[in-house]
Amino acid sequence: MTATTGHQLHRRLTARQLTMIGLGGAIGTGLFLGSALAISQAGPATIIAFVVVALVALVIAWALAEMVTVHPTAGAFGTIAHAYLGRWAGFVIRWTYWTIQVIAVGGEVIAAGIYVQYWWPSIPLWLAVVVFSVALIVVNAATVRLFGEFEYWLSMIKVSAIVVFIVLGILLITVGLPDAPATGLSNLTSDGGFFPMGLGGVFLAMVFVVFSFVGTEVVSVTAAEAENPARDVPRAARQMVLRLALFYVLAIAVVLTIAPWSQTAKGGSLDASPFVRVLEAAQVPAGASVMNFVILTAALSSANTNLYLTTRMLHSLAGHGYAPAALGRLSRSGAPRNALALSTIGLAVAAALSVNDGTAAYLALFGISVFGALVVWMMILASHARFRLLRRRHGLPDSPARIWGAPVTTGLAFLFLGAVLVSTAFIDGLQIAWKVGVPFFALLLVAYLVTASRGRGDAGSDPLRDELAQSAAPATRLDGA
Repeated sequence: MTATTGHQLHRRLTARQLTMIGLGGAIGTGLFLGSALAISQAGPATIIAFVVVALVALVIAWALAEMVTVHPTAGAFGTIAHAYLGRWAGFVIRWTYWTIQVIAVGGEVIAAGIYVQYWWPSIPLWLAVVVFSVALIVVNAATVRLFGEFEYWLSMIKVSAIVVFIVLGILLITVGLPDAPATGLSNLTSDGGFFPMGLGGVFLAMVFVVFSFVGTEVVSVTAAEAENPARDVPRAARQMVLRLALFYVLAIAVVLTIAPWSQTAKGGSLDASPFVRVLEAAQVPAGASVMNFVILTAALSSANTNLYLTTRMLHSLAGHGYAPAALGRLSRSGAPRNALALSTIGLAVAAALSVNDGTAAYLALFGISVFGALVVWMMILASHARFRLLRRRHGLPDSPARIWGAPVTTGLAFLFLGAVLVSTAFIDGLQIAWKVGVPFFALLLVAYLVTASRGRGDAGSDPLRDELAQSAAPATRLDGA
């Protein structure tokens, strides 16, 4: 089988690239733009929302690591859902994930255009979106190793900048800076107190905070292209979420301590990041422009990683016969370029929407993505419960990366995500999530039934079936001896 027509992904991603790719997929507009929306709901108590959601994200990442360590296959949790929950689940979760990531890519490039307009307001938003889209396509069409290296350094820029921002913020809070006196901690309790919107506001803020952690599952998707998935994926997943939680909680705490939350939230406005506003308030020379560049890089990095995810999901669907076989073919460089071409539909939609109203488009894409992401995360946790049950029933060995406290921890995370999903119906601007999300899933189920009735979906590997066959092989040989 030639490289041109082959379907086997190349294992070329290193351990350091895996961790940074995971951070790259998560640190984007969810933190830098979405945090303004979260703060507008809960004020200083947004810090608590980030702590709670970080724990939930850790449970999901750890559960994924437990499963993909045993089954480091293309399609990751989509293929695992196919094996443990059934073919319908593999079909639904992968097409859902492809759709929300396509939308997320569009949202990120629109946000990147908004960042550019911070410097040059006269530049049309659609022009910036088109330029960034072309650049992303070129990077994703290259070899996976080149993609991994490019994403590593993009992620390194924003991670380093967040660390510098946190240190700078702590100095401003405690001792002050040359052009700004120390702020102290008064902003955490003034202007309505620490809970200005009550506990209900904290819960509503979690909807926006959840989006900040969407992308942490990227590490599991990279398992099929990791050099040593059994060793590197669990380590990368835990390190990524713990670092992400530390960065997020400290960064948001600094933001809310330096400036009054009502000023930082700006009523949920998306025209500038709260991080930029904080540096402007601190009178740091060129600090706002530097941070704006960093978060522009963050948005592009997140879009780059999400585009990678969409192509791998399509590649996996093609392998099981749930998408045209041409989408599973690889180029000589190992990239599924046909899948990439179809996945750029999100960039095209973003360009079209940005001609009219980029801010409204971003919020609409955000709401739809949140609905799908929450459903995908819940299906991942359901897959994990079935993973544990069936492996125990068949006497298969435990994963070396077992999550602590399951099924209690995973069950609580599942209930939490369900509650957050329901709450999206009560947030202005996010009602579209239910209006579009429910018909979308109904359409997916119909599409699955049509596909199954035509005898498709039998192709591709089933990791559980393959493992059971392999474990039974020695006994078969002994019986025939």
